[in-house]
Amino acid sequence: MITATTWVPRGFSAQFPERYDIDEKEFERIADLARLHLEDAKEDLQEAEAAGSDAHKGEEEEENGESNGSGAEAVDKDEDMKEVGDEKQKLSTAKVCLPSVYNSGCPLIDGFSGMGMFGNIKGLAYYQPGEQDPYITMDPQDDEEEREELQVLGTDNLLLVAKTEDDIAHLEVYVYEDEADNLYVHHDIMLPAIPLCVEWLDIPVGGTSNAENRDARGNYAAIGTMDPDIEIWNLDLVDCLFPNAILGAGSQPSPASVSKKKKNKKKKSPKVNDNYHIDAVLSLSGNRQHRNLLASASADKTVKLWDLSITKCAKSYNFLHTDKICALSWHPSSAATILSGSYDRTIVWSDMRSLDPASTNPRWGVDADVEDVRWDPHDDHYFYVSTESGNLYLYDSRSPPPASSLAQSKPVWTLNAHDKSLSAFDVNPIIPGFIVTASVDKSVKLWNARAENVGGGPAMVVARDFDLGKIFSARFAPDKEVGFRLAVAGSKGVVKIWDTSTNAGVRRVFAGRVAGAVGEAREEKVVGAAEDSSDGSDEEEGGGVAVEGGDESPDGWESMEE
Repeated sequence: MITATTWVPRGFSAQFPERYDIDEKEFERIADLARLHLEDAKEDLQEAEAAGSDAHKGEEEEENGESNGSGAEAVDKDEDMKEVGDEKQKLSTAKVCLPSVYNSGCPLIDGFSGMGMFGNIKGLAYYQPGEQDPYITMDPQDDEEEREELQVLGTDNLLLVAKTEDDIAHLEVYVYEDEADNLYVHHDIMLPAIPLCVEWLDIPVGGTSNAENRDARGNYAAIGTMDPDIEIWNLDLVDCLFPNAILGAGSQPSPASVSKKKKNKKKKSPKVNDNYHIDAVLSLSGNRQHRNLLASASADKTVKLWDLSITKCAKSYNFLHTDKICALSWHPSSAATILSGSYDRTIVWSDMRSLDPASTNPRWGVDADVEDVRWDPHDDHYFYVSTESGNLYLYDSRSPPPASSLAQSKPVWTLNAHDKSLSAFDVNPIIPGFIVTASVDKSVKLWNARAENVGGGPAMVVARDFDLGKIFSARFAPDKEVGFRLAVAGSKGVVKIWDTSTNAGVRRVFAGRVAGAVGEAREEKVVGAAEDSSDGSDEEEGGGVAVEGGDESPDGWESMEE
């Protein structure tokens, strides 16, 4: 399934992304990251062995009549044995999460010293760039062809797709060539757990000179998963082994690796704290004005504000909601304030400069669990809220409800967009009043949110079933040249891009709102990346796209008058 997508604006990707190269500095960085995992795994193994030894000893004492055999002791033994299994499972997971260098025979625990898992690699002879290895000859033409394959043009958009397939989680980086109607996977990034959200960042993250690079441009992705850590990857590097930075406990030595723990002492579950999340990360939002700030929302009921220049948590907000927080959206012009939505059925507008739990933040109540929140990019007094009941609300931030009437928060309008959960929606950043809603009912609907003839409420323009299963993501492209392009993805693990301007109903309603954004009329088209054929043959000569539209797939389209 595909759980999240986001676009990268044109001009931010490197024209020729580089292959990942392990130099001396990178060796040290990877070794430090690996050491954190391996030291914890070593202690887990020692604790598991100790727990197993004590449990076995208790069984022998019971057999020899040396134990009283109380029911409580028997339960403790069962728990000890369960803990042994849990620790072994964690150790197995640690092996899987680290690079496949383990499969080459490198010792996991006992031989770990110095450079650890890279100790036997560092001693090998290697050649710096520009030097010639006498045992390897490369055809310069092959290098040039590979370089051209990685090329990203200034007219291309990147599309980031968070995908899980056959228990393997990864981030696929697509290239969308609008003029050629072409979509293909450029490269992918392996992830440690099921991805839940992805946010594009335009600032360099990671490295020793972060604090000096606040004005620099970058092309990075922050990814939240079922794990509490947030990984940040450089999208202009291909075939990386480790993320550029980790926001969370995974980036720091655990207390277990600093002080000697007593044997048989059971680990306590981590508690909510001011430094890192302890549960799944459900939403991420980058501040476009203060670019070094990233906000994250978690199932641990907290919102955390990260300073990307030092990759540390700057502030933690533990008092905004009483249930899982699943949605965040920075205000377009008031850069210090943010919207948060929660399963407690409330939306809070918070000033992130305040740490006072007693502060009276404006709060709105809705009919069901919140799915997403979004400010209107064309009028930042208004914001949208989608809920699990299938409703979409528009609220005016200038008229917050009194605390006493939270349950009756009155919206500007309410749209019953779907019969099932409204799992995804977006507001077009280029075309005013153009919104999309999508649902687990498998339908995608486009709306005119400024239909004056129906009293200012929204009117549906077109609806479609893309045969993508339950829809989990629907995002408009960010650039004017591709402002009508919509990326849609869902439970079948396929992403498609729809040029909505090729639909007659969309052209009729929105063509006049953005000058030059719509070209000449042409067939309705949906572009998707072609799947590999099972027999290894090429599906299309010179292809890379699957195109639907025109007379080939008329079913599922539904145009409506305003």
